[in-house]
Formats: sequence, structure tokens, C-alpha cells
Amino acid sequence: MKLSELSTSAFDPRPWLDKGYQLPRFDLESLREKTFREPTWIHFGAGNIFRAFPAAVLQKALDCGDYDRGVIVAEGFDYEIIDKAYRPYDNLSLLVLLKSDGSIEKRVVASVTESLKADFQFAGDWQRLETIFRAPSLQMVSFTITEKGYSVAPADLERGMTPVLMMGKLTALLYQRYLAGAYPVTVQSMDNCSHNGDKVREGVLAYADRWIRDGLADAGFAAYLRNREKVSFPWSMIDKITPRPDAKVQAMLASDGFADNETIITSRNTYTAPFVNAEETEYLVIEKDFPNGCPPLDLGGVMFTDRETVDKVERMKVCTCLNPLHTALAIYGCLLGYTLISAEMKDDDLRELVTKMGYLEAMPVVVDPGVLKPADFIDAVLTKRLPNPFMPDAPQRIATDTSQKLPIRFGETIKAYHEKGLNMDDLILIPLVLAGYARYLAGIDDTGKPFTPSSDPLLTQLQEIVSGLKVTEAAQDFSCLKQLYSRADVFGADLYEMGLGQRIEAMAAELFAGTGAVRRTLHKYVSRK
Repeated sequence: MKLSELSTSAFDPRPWLDKGYQLPRFDLESLREKTFREPTWIHFGAGNIFRAFPAAVLQKALDCGDYDRGVIVAEGFDYEIIDKAYRPYDNLSLLVLLKSDGSIEKRVVASVTESLKADFQFAGDWQRLETIFRAPSLQMVSFTITEKGYSVAPADLERGMTPVLMMGKLTALLYQRYLAGAYPVTVQSMDNCSHNGDKVREGVLAYADRWIRDGLADAGFAAYLRNREKVSFPWSMIDKITPRPDAKVQAMLASDGFADNETIITSRNTYTAPFVNAEETEYLVIEKDFPNGCPPLDLGGVMFTDRETVDKVERMKVCTCLNPLHTALAIYGCLLGYTLISAEMKDDDLRELVTKMGYLEAMPVVVDPGVLKPADFIDAVLTKRLPNPFMPDAPQRIATDTSQKLPIRFGETIKAYHEKGLNMDDLILIPLVLAGYARYLAGIDDTGKPFTPSSDPLLTQLQEIVSGLKVTEAAQDFSCLKQLYSRADVFGADLYEMGLGQRIEAMAAELFAGTGAVRRTLHKYVSRK
């Protein structure tokens, strides 16, 4: 069973169907021909999240028979992905959905019709990209390139109209669209960052304004980009976990007879494969602002709404229903020696920590977006997503850059309590998580063994604050913690001004009170709530 077989006239679907694989319900050749002639959607970022989510969403629309165009994918950073994970497999891939009940869904994704390398050095591919951008039929240009992909560097601006960074290359392609007739188009970020459409817009305008100033581009180009009826940059909220290829999944596919099960590691350390393993739960909420129309992604489950609602959905996720729970499990998972989030959810104390923290402490101030019920969202997180035994997500990964996450994930809830005049004494478990952060910074687990905290831009200076604290039953001075918990840049507010500083200090003192203190303190407060 090889993916490339699907494009041949001799393809026999029976072995696939016998093993439970879902196959495309449309004519691949017809789809590819129509998309080549009249492209409607090109996506930049050929990684796992694209194949597991946006491409799979389009697959659902195609299977319904209500659409007849595929998506073209381009990679602007790690070109080996195209050479090793797309073209050898006819741009087909296998999506393996790992469900929390232990079942597995295997679906061949055939919505990707072309794969291109987005760089001037690949002349043929770049020429094809320019042709696509000049096509009046093009409706949407989308991205999953991570937040770092939207960066603009002074040195790249000085390169003129042959930039290296993705925002510069995008601007060069949009200039081709402007020259061809100033056709309308949507530039749609699907990356997991706040107000992501603004980040794309700011990057594009930085290049365009510089090129116009230097006499390299027509002055009308800037007006075209700033005209929302011509070029829109909508916001979106995306949520789906797509880990690296998992060895257990590989073994399962091999036992089926699926031959394309190897892990591909590029020279830029991208982990990919002809298959993608991903969780079943997914959300993509997009601001409906499409001057040239868009593919019917709503047929695949995407929610179209207004900008304000997208913002509310993001705040619900980031401030209440997912991200704070992740960080709580990250901090205490590291302290208690866990290496899997799913394993933590089998721990009664940790499961109760995030359940009670989410339902009892954060929900009273949750932002309700209307299109998604916060209670339903958090139910899925607690009962399907975090306990999923197939998801090899680690607390150590989630603990990366914790100091940058705390202001949003916890600070917003604390400030909302303060602004609404709610009783701060009702907050027990959120302060417990923040107290655990001091013990985490000390880098000593609950057995007394040292561990290395995950990378963080403030790690060294924050560790210096707690450097004098010991894990001991002997009395010690915790006044140094005022330097930590008064930092609004780390916690979103001065926690002493919020009336929580002394309480968190006292909890931290309990967490440092000898071997086993983390477990004892955690159980004490979780049971009390």
C-alpha cells in the first residue's frame, strides 16, 4: 500500500478499504487540472499542521462534491519538506486521527494538487508562483509558518525585491498581482498567534513602503494593499495538536501494509513523514472578510464570523479554557517527574487541579464568544484532548517560555476578578500554580533531584531571585519572592497589589518544605477547593 498508487489506473482500493482507510471520493486528475488552470487557494507552510487541518478541511468539502478546486502548497523555509514529503508521494498524505477513546481514523488526503518551493533560487517554481498570483481566480493566500515567520529584518529590507524572508517574498508576489490588474485577494494567517492578520499586514506593508520609497515599486501598490476591498488580512483562531510522527503510529501503519511510514528529518531539523498523526479535536475560526470569495471551508467545519468574535474565541482559549490548564500541568508535571501530559491526567491530584481551576476559578470571568460555548470547549479539553493516550505531548515542551505565557494565561483572569470586584479569596488553585512556578524555577523536583527548566528568555534572571531558597524542612526566609511576584511583566500585574502576593508566598513556602512537599501541598489545596 503506497500513496503514489492512488494516481495510477491500476490502483486497487480493496486492500485500503479492508484496513479501514478512507479514500478520496473525487477524481484526482480532474481536480488537479482545474486547479492548475484556475487556482483559488495557495497555502504557505508545508508542515504537519497544514496537512492535518486546512488540507483535510478542504478534503471534506471535495468529498461532498460541492467544490472542484484543490489547494496548492508552497514552502518558504525548509525546502526539503517538498522534496522528501510531498513530491515522492504525488502530493498525497495520510492523516491518522488519534482519538481519546483509543480508536484511530485513517484518511488519505488528496486535496493538495501542487507543491512548490517559494524562493527565487528555484526559478521554475517561482515562475509558477507568479503565475498563480496573477490569476484573477485566486481567492485566498494562507499561512501556517509560525509567529517567527512574520518577522521583518532591516537587512532583508535592504535586499530590494529579492528578499529572503517570507513576508518579503509574499510582498513580491502580491506586487505581481497588483501589476496584473490589482485583483482582489484575501491574505489569511492560520497561525496560532494573537491578531495574526495584523502581523501579516504589517510585514507586507513594511516591504512595500520601503520598495516604493526606494523607487523599486509603483506608488499605487501601497494604496492597493491598504484598500480592504482589494486586499484583506483577516484574523483567525486555530487550535489543533499535530505532534511529530509517532513510533507507535508507524508500527501500526506498517502492520497494515502501508509502506510510506518512514520518519523524515530534514537538515533544518523538521520532523515529518508521508503521514501525519494528530488529535481529533480541532477549531478554526476565521473573520469573514473575503473580497474575492473563498473556498467553502465551512463545509469542512471552519467557522466564519466577525473580527470581534474571533478575538473573543482566542481570549476564551488562551485565558481560560486551554492554555492555563496546559501551563499548570507543565509546571507541576516537571516537578513531579512526568514526561507526558496524558499520564498527568491519570494523576488524581493533577486532574483535579486543572478541572477545578478551569471550572471553578476561571469560568466566572470567561469571555463567551457565542459561536463556541466555553463549557463545551473546556469539556473537550479535559475529557478528550489532555487525556488522549496517543498524544505524545510533554510538560517540558509546554513549559518553554513560561514567563512569556503567564501574563495572558493567568494575569488576565486575576485582573478580571479585581476589575469586577469578585472575591479574591475564591482564587486558590491559580495562586497555587503561580507558587509552583517559584519551585519550578529552583529546578528541584519533588524527590529532591535537580532538573533543567525549559528554555525561557527570562530564565536566568528569574532563577537568580530564587537562588537562595532550599528544599528543606528547616525555616527559611521567603521575602525574596516579593521580587518575583511583584513583576507585572511576568504575571500581568503586581500580585501584591491584587491582594494575592502574601498568599502565594505562603504556598511557595509549603512547596519548598522538604522532599514530597510538592505532592503534599498540591493534594492539600486541591482537596480543599
